[in-house]
Amino acid sequence: MNDGNILPKRPLGKTGVEVTILGLGGEGVLRTFGREQEAVSLIRRAIDLGVTYFESARAYSGSESYYGMALKERRRDIFLASKSHERTGDGALKHLETTLSAMKTDYLDLWMIHDVRAPKDLDVIFGPKGAIKAFEAAKRNKLARFIGISGHRNPTIISRALDLFPFDTVLMPVNPAEPHYWSFLSEVLPKAQAKGMGILGMKTLSRGVCIKIFGTESAENFLRFALTQPISTAVVGCETIEQLEMNVRIAQSFQPMPKKDQDILLNRVKSYARELMYYKL
Repeated sequence: MNDGNILPKRPLGKTGVEVTILGLGGEGVLRTFGREQEAVSLIRRAIDLGVTYFESARAYSGSESYYGMALKERRRDIFLASKSHERTGDGALKHLETTLSAMKTDYLDLWMIHDVRAPKDLDVIFGPKGAIKAFEAAKRNKLARFIGISGHRNPTIISRALDLFPFDTVLMPVNPAEPHYWSFLSEVLPKAQAKGMGILGMKTLSRGVCIKIFGTESAENFLRFALTQPISTAVVGCETIEQLEMNVRIAQSFQPMPKKDQDILLNRVKSYARELMYYKL
């Protein structure tokens, strides 16, 4: 049983690190410019509530800079991740330099190749001058403790990438719409689990689409479904502190969803699956 005031933690694959089962993602208010006060307050409130996994990306507007403003002396208290969508080694290294400067840190806990979706991405990333060289160098030079890959469009491409390189983590969609079409849950998750990777769940609330269709109460069902899967953390972006606090309460009281309840939820969302999986269109 969980203590209702504590955010549970899980191992991040074979890294030797544990992270809270709820992480703060880079969407929502963090994927903006000019909302420094709201973004900084959100990040600091998440830390106060016990969240340890925090994520951003070079592509996420002012997100990395917001972290630089918010963290300061609290940097060592959290696990900080960001991503680069550059496919070449030189481009990725320039991104890393900018990321570290913006976040005001001398290292990342996790640096990920962002939004890998097509065969040509793999050709460049793993080619002679590809981004994977930069990621290996960053880990070797202690600029990134761990390296990972993310994708939400094509599970076959991410599955192939996992065979090409021993990534520490994979960031992938985890929600009850996934089993109905081109599923990361069936094509990527078992392979990542077999490799002992840290599995990070994104699109757990389908960027709020579930709430628009089914109402606010659906957030608990969707998040509970995601956390019942063998993932390390569910990464959720927030527009407001109220949303953050709601997600934290759900995670604090988490209990696994029985198989029959999962089946009921899967059946309920089936006719809305494509809408919920907007990220594959």
